Amino acid sequence: MIQGTGVLVAAATAGLDGDMLHLIAGSGGLVKAILLLLLGFSVLSWAVILERYRALRNAEADSLAFLEDLESERRLSDLRERASRYPSSPLVPVFLSAFRELTSAITEAVGRFRAAGSIPDEARERILARVRRRMEESAAAQADRLDRNLGILATTGSVTPFVGLFGTVLGIMNAFQAIGLSGSANLAAVAPGISEALVTTAAGLGAAIPAVIGYNLLLARARRLGGRLDRFVLTFTAIADQQIEATRAPQASLEAGKVRA
Repeated sequence: MIQGTGVLVAAATAGLDGDMLHLIAGSGGLVKAILLLLLGFSVLSWAVILERYRALRNAEADSLAFLEDLESERRLSDLRERASRYPSSPLVPVFLSAFRELTSAITEAVGRFRAAGSIPDEARERILARVRRRMEESAAAQADRLDRNLGILATTGSVTPFVGLFGTVLGIMNAFQAIGLSGSANLAAVAPGISEALVTTAAGLGAAIPAVIGYNLLLARARRLGGRLDRFVLTFTAIADQQIEATRAPQASLEAGKVRA
């Protein structure tokens, strides 16, 4: 009995001899296709993780520098000229759209109410609503840009474990087929199919775990930047209100590109 058991173990060992690559090479065609699919998911998710990490890191750094420049600069027109220094900041497109809208709205209002000598409160509220609406539209577009490709990570994290489980089912099916062909449930007949099952399960988890971790971390950073966008809308709205208050006489009419904070 002991000798027979030793023969079975030796046979199973011979069937499983080699490293992981040999084990994959000995798998069935459908299992190989599943492993190739999981590899594609893994490569794509890692590419998204690296790209989004660099993009969000640069966006955060440029946004902080831009806000510091905004606090220290008294002329918004000068800040507009220096906005190209912060290409990665999502605040810059919002600022530029708001600056153009504010300049255009104040110029129109000054020309319309020149005889009155000042901009009425009703007109000032319309200008603020106009600028705020334009900023919110631009901020929403920038928030979508921050979340770009994160859906790939969410899909990878939710789908690949099930794809690996499908490979596990196939491996178990192969194991039972081997049992049926051999007529006995010995280790040599069961081990190869179970090994295929374990390989696909490990591959599915190996693709899913980094994707889920990367998705959660990157989404949290994108949400922080989205919150900064919302606060910037409020900040610039206050600046716009101050600018309109400063425009009280016909002599204070503004030319495009010469708005003062």
